[in-house]
Amino acid sequence: MAKPITLLYFAQFRELFGCSQETLDLPDDVATLNDLIQLLCQRGDVWQEQLGGDKAFRAAINQDMVEVTATIPAHAEIALFKPVTGG
Repeated sequence: MAKPITLLYFAQFRELFGCSQETLDLPDDVATLNDLIQLLCQRGDVWQEQLGGDKAFRAAINQDMVEVTATIPAHAEIALFKPVTGG
């Protein structure tokens, strides 16, 4: 059974991906954040360029910062954003 989630894109990701949020029904084989990132990279072009390989980005599931190995629960809110830098 598909698992509904909400994806939120912040800052540069919002501009590059052309949206600030979307709702997805995850297939059964997408269980972790890493699985989700691989699914998004299959969209090609800018998705692969920004999220593929060892690209630096941060993620939160239900407002908790997580690693790519984190499990995605049903009805999760997942935020993706570039690392914060300062000086």
